[in-house]
Amino acid sequence: MQSFDYIVVGGGSSGCAITHRLTKSGARVLLLEDGPADDSLFIHMPATFVRVIGSKRSVIYTSEPQPDAGNRITYVPQGRTLGGGSSLNAMVYIRGQKEDYEEWERQGCTGWGWDNVLKAFKRSESHMRLAGEYHGTDGPLKVSDTRHRHPLSCAFIKAAQQVGIPYNDDFNGASQAGVGFYHTTTFDGRRGSTAATYLAEVKDSPNLTIRTGCYVNKIIFDENKRATGVELRNGAGQTEVVKASKEIVLAAGALSTPKILMLSGVGPKAHLAEHNIPLLHDAPEIGQNYQDHLEVSVYARTKDPISLLGNDQGLKALKHGFQWTFFKTGLLTSNVVECGGFVDTSGCGRPDVQFHVIPTLMGDVDREPMEGHGLSINPCFLRPKSRGFAKLRSNDPKDSMIFESGALSHEDDVQTLVRGVKLARQILRAPAYDGLVTEELAPSAKYDISDDEIVEHVRSHAKTVYHPVGTCRMGSDATAVVDTELRVNGVQGLRVCDASVMPTLVSGNTNAPTIMIAERCAEFMLNK
Repeated sequence: MQSFDYIVVGGGSSGCAITHRLTKSGARVLLLEDGPADDSLFIHMPATFVRVIGSKRSVIYTSEPQPDAGNRITYVPQGRTLGGGSSLNAMVYIRGQKEDYEEWERQGCTGWGWDNVLKAFKRSESHMRLAGEYHGTDGPLKVSDTRHRHPLSCAFIKAAQQVGIPYNDDFNGASQAGVGFYHTTTFDGRRGSTAATYLAEVKDSPNLTIRTGCYVNKIIFDENKRATGVELRNGAGQTEVVKASKEIVLAAGALSTPKILMLSGVGPKAHLAEHNIPLLHDAPEIGQNYQDHLEVSVYARTKDPISLLGNDQGLKALKHGFQWTFFKTGLLTSNVVECGGFVDTSGCGRPDVQFHVIPTLMGDVDREPMEGHGLSINPCFLRPKSRGFAKLRSNDPKDSMIFESGALSHEDDVQTLVRGVKLARQILRAPAYDGLVTEELAPSAKYDISDDEIVEHVRSHAKTVYHPVGTCRMGSDATAVVDTELRVNGVQGLRVCDASVMPTLVSGNTNAPTIMIAERCAEFMLNK
């Protein structure tokens, strides 16, 4: 049997990053990924990521019907390929607010305040044009401006300023507030996933083994509760065990990491007994504290056929494909969600709403987009108060989890989206859109509508922004799932290194913070 120092379970955003650091240290590392390699052209063309969602390189988690969201099912797509979410997301690079991490520290995550995490953010980053206090230039992760800016995106930036929102060139700098173009994890016109950056640097190292198509069933422990290996189902459908002499790192994401832990005997005592799983350690909070960002679209019809609709068909598609293939320029270099902003709609003193602007009429996993040309302005709440959970359906690793997202179960989340919708509708009617937009399609073509009508639109249309976190909460208290160095409490030789450890959701997109968590995990494991 081949011997490894470390096994990393999950080749996503954090898994590729921690694998890079462990491999660079000289350790013998095995990286296990359930899905295939990131060798689809649609991954590397930035604008075509929507073609990856729903393919074999993604998995779509589905909740039970959620009563506070119109009894709808919550669909949460996640990456199932090398690079994970960073191979199919919109490539938006956002760290969150300083206050997010200060709050983590107040909740018992000692050593995770802003000054600590900023060092890790900078260490990970290679920014194309910014440096200094807030940005790194030598890290593996490429961060840049996109090479394409759509007219509808440019109009949003102007329109938002016309209603009084200031311009911000750097949402990851001194202040997050304002509107602007997003920095993206792209380079040379290509997607810069952690597979294309972190992992690419070390993939040919003799001390690294990468195995795809390997579904991990559970962690193997010895009589001292030390993690010594993993049981997996390989691509041929065979069960095998692989061993690690030092540590095992779980980086499978907020909806798979708790499942693996519970199947391994680490979880709520009564719940494991219900499924005849021998208890190794009673951890009541595993699978609890689920949080996600939700957004809701304000739709508008454009006067001319200038949206993205139709650009993936016929001669237009051939033209864009030729331009990207030979010059790495043009529409296909766009991350689609090119611009947006952060606004304080409640007067709390820090932004509570983020905007994602899509230059087309956006649908969702469960619904087709509206017909014709248009745009979608999507306000998203930043710090949800709603909570959900995930638990086992059975003791069979192939069975899906029972998943309750808790979508819109807290009234404050609904009201934050209502304020966001009102502001989006105001921006839509600013002078910058006069020559571009003919009418609002939803929530209503009428300007004067009641809050009740907006609430109905929110509850019937709010959707995930694909940022699930929290199901393996980090802390310094006895009930925390992992400690402040990401070690799983109650056992030895096992850490969690993904978004599931976040005690509360950060104010913005979660890919950069998840990579930061991997950088911190490497610090702890390598004592640097």
